[in-house]
Amino acid sequence: MKNNPPLTKKIIAGKFKGKTLRLPSKETTRSSKAIVLESFFNTVQFDIIDAVVVEVFSGSGSIGLEALSRGAKKILFMEKDRDAVKTLRQNIAQTDPNACEVFEGDSFTTISQVKKRLETLGESAFIYVDPPFSYREGMEDVYDKMLSLIASFPLELAKLFIIEHMSTLELPESIGRYNRIKTKKFGKTSLSYYA
Repeated sequence: MKNNPPLTKKIIAGKFKGKTLRLPSKETTRSSKAIVLESFFNTVQFDIIDAVVVEVFSGSGSIGLEALSRGAKKILFMEKDRDAVKTLRQNIAQTDPNACEVFEGDSFTTISQVKKRLETLGESAFIYVDPPFSYREGMEDVYDKMLSLIASFPLELAKLFIIEHMSTLELPESIGRYNRIKTKKFGKTSLSYYA
């Protein structure tokens, strides 16, 4: 039986361009497609410079580390899966560990710690939410929980919510006091922006 080489992806642009990030197992996480990533960074490229980015359900941390590479000053990662956290920490070690913080545990629980951290920093953040697609076992209510998480998020702590979701999912026009600015579709995956 031959060993499968670890799955990897590279940072596309910025000061850590070309660094190879390891990806956790496909069973537990799903990596964001390059085209989705590229579209997101084209949308926020100048706004994320010196900004704080929160990556909810971060997996390998590829979104947050790409943002860091492109000039964001602080990244807060949220991840529950132990193996993914291990991979995430290895990836962070290749970039700037001082600019990164990992909140380990269920995102719906650790979100209160993240809010406190943003208050301490006195910052409002770009919050990238990429929940496990709901057809995974045990994840049926993940989107409902995600909508409540966003709706309850203090306005002064969030510049923009970016949700990566299945294109078949109809998200509401507004979530709490956040209104949808736009949705971009990439085949089975879509990105929706709320502010």
